[in-house]
Amino acid sequence: MRDVKRPCIGLIVGNRNFFPDALVEEGRRRILSVLEEAGIGVVTLSTEDTKFGAVERREDAEKCARLFREHAEEIEGIIITLPNFGDERAAAEAVRLSGLNVPVLVHAFPDELGKLDPDHRRDAFCGKISLCNSLKQFGIEFTDTTLHVEAPESQEFKKDLENFLATCRVVKGLKAARLGAVGARPTAFNTVRYSEKLLESYGITVETLDLSEVIARANKLDKESPKVKRELEQLRGTFQLEGTPNEALQKMARLSAILKEWIVAEEIDAFAFQCWTAIEEIYGIVPCAVMSLFSESMIPAACEVDVMGALAMYVLELASGQPAALMDWNNNFGDDPDKIILFHCSNFPPSFFANCKMSYQHIIAGTVGKENTYGTVVGKVASGPATFLRLSTLDTEGQIAGVVTEGNFTDEGVKTFGGYGVAQIPGLRPLLREIVRKGLEHHIAVTKAHVGKAVAEALKTYLAWEIIVS
Repeated sequence: MRDVKRPCIGLIVGNRNFFPDALVEEGRRRILSVLEEAGIGVVTLSTEDTKFGAVERREDAEKCARLFREHAEEIEGIIITLPNFGDERAAAEAVRLSGLNVPVLVHAFPDELGKLDPDHRRDAFCGKISLCNSLKQFGIEFTDTTLHVEAPESQEFKKDLENFLATCRVVKGLKAARLGAVGARPTAFNTVRYSEKLLESYGITVETLDLSEVIARANKLDKESPKVKRELEQLRGTFQLEGTPNEALQKMARLSAILKEWIVAEEIDAFAFQCWTAIEEIYGIVPCAVMSLFSESMIPAACEVDVMGALAMYVLELASGQPAALMDWNNNFGDDPDKIILFHCSNFPPSFFANCKMSYQHIIAGTVGKENTYGTVVGKVASGPATFLRLSTLDTEGQIAGVVTEGNFTDEGVKTFGGYGVAQIPGLRPLLREIVRKGLEHHIAVTKAHVGKAVAEALKTYLAWEIIVS
């Protein structure tokens, strides 16, 4: 449901005039080639705008800033590259004068040991330190590369570029993000309390919708309407139904159609849903499969009205470009301190599983009746990489905090129900100690990719959130 656009960055090529001209011409050409090969749009000064299309004087900085302002809607991040020592003040001024509040990556070219004579030496190693000093003086946050100096064609720079683009997506996506909260928080779940006002202070809005309105609208929908038929077809085409009653499927299709209308109308980026027990008792299904399909279509759907869980899912989706799920830190895996069983009833996206089927919700079937609990998505999460993120509003401290870590889902299985996966996370025990010490929630957002570095950079460096990185 979400459009994926070509990324666009602003490029500043630094120069200092007493270094050889050929270094800047060559460096600019090389990094532009790498960016083009990566499919990245670039806004940068031309060789007609300034000498070599570089920035080394105040006049150059003003031209660059003006160009960036003209493309402000397109530019997601800025890269400052130093083919030689560069003029640290001019590059920093270009960023400041542009007025763009976007991530900045600082890159410098390496010298070659056999080319340290006056005609070939770059000194970008030293110049980068001076540039970063100026950026700090100007109050401009920035991202460093893995190595202090890197050839743009190197695997290190390509990985740094990939991480930087993910950071840019997160920062951009959180600006004016719109979250949805459908229904009331379950009484027993104090753990998912959060502050709307604190989110709003970061430009993140929460739109609420009463569950009774959703059910009333769904009940009014004609099951023969094209939009209901479309949702029904998607449910049947995605899941092994395992005897799920047709009446329950019809209710899921109507619920999905109503939620989709609301999401489009309110421009919702992610939402949390009151998944028990009112909808089972009044409407007669669990909404898990419906939520699963929304998450798969890149509109993260969190259970139990966990709005901060939905936000964490959205962050991971932005970083990875893949669906995210919300799980419980649920069970120990024998005596292994670095393994854990992650579980939910569940509403995981279909792509999380090797295969999955639809079933009924075992946990609350005894309370509301099995016939009212069809719609869960059950199976084992497929093995592979994973990033885990939890976000929480610390209301009394006026801060958003959280934890991010990486690990892997293993091939190991256990006899259980619902959706589950066995994950191996290095340093899990110290991480859990931090979670309980900080009072973070038992829910954890997960995406099946390693994007922890990019997520931490976006949230810690550019939003100044209190994020524990494990």
